[in-house]
Amino acid sequence: MGSRRLYDQVMTIVGTLMIFFYFGLAYILYFTSLFSQVDIAMRAIFSLPLFLYGVYRIFIAYHKIKENFFESEED
Repeated sequence: MGSRRLYDQVMTIVGTLMIFFYFGLAYILYFTSLFSQVDIAMRAIFSLPLFLYGVYRIFIAYHKIKENFFESEED
């Protein structure tokens, strides 16, 4: 049962790191000049859902971190 718990912990860490990816991509898409040739409304349409999904993933990651790292292992 230990390998499953280790897998869950690693995937929880990967999922938590992905939050930074979602926020970073939303920031780059909306605030930098990399996509200046794209209309600002179109950039907002794509970056706002990325930002909201990042916020949603924060709550999911909090629950998973609490479950996988701070609760005792039940057999």
